Amino acid sequence: MTTARPIQRNPRSHLLEIPEPNITRFLFADTRLAPLWTLIRLYVGYEWLVAGWGKLTNPAGVWVGAKAGTAVSGFLGVALNKTTGEHPDVQGFYAWFVQNVALPNATLMSYFVTYGEILVGIALILGLFTGIAAFFGGFMNANYLMAGTVSSNPLLFVLATLLVLAWRTSGYWGLDRWVLPRIGVPGAPGPLETHTPS
Repeated sequence: MTTARPIQRNPRSHLLEIPEPNITRFLFADTRLAPLWTLIRLYVGYEWLVAGWGKLTNPAGVWVGAKAGTAVSGFLGVALNKTTGEHPDVQGFYAWFVQNVALPNATLMSYFVTYGEILVGIALILGLFTGIAAFFGGFMNANYLMAGTVSSNPLLFVLATLLVLAWRTSGYWGLDRWVLPRIGVPGAPGPLETHTPS
């Protein structure tokens, strides 16, 4: 049985470092769990890729193309209808965002949603910048939830949050295994970051 490491002073600063508990190190940093995180990553990536691809290839062209913004405007209009009542599905601050930022830029938002979903899906499937991709996937899930849509968003949000926490191992069986050591991560710069041209 391992014991917890004591609080240590970082020699490079005046701050104290609180060690990570053994259970979280095992769950989020141990490569023995890489197969589990890979399955979760592939599932979430597939869901995002399918959703984005469906929007990109929509025959009506209401997401990208001549009628871009139509679907987003409809979705956001429904969200605004959910702002009333004693316990509204859409809170006032988000209704303000929808009315003053998203709706006036519905065409741009339509492209952001479509290509954002595709890029998040591809990155997660490839295991490339997994923590960043999962963060942006979770950000989209949170926005859909704040717009009053449930669907698969709660599950995908929870899984995205877990992937962000497990960023060190969730892409270990993916491109992150080779890319992150090369470019570096917070606190451990890689050769590309530390190389100075002569």
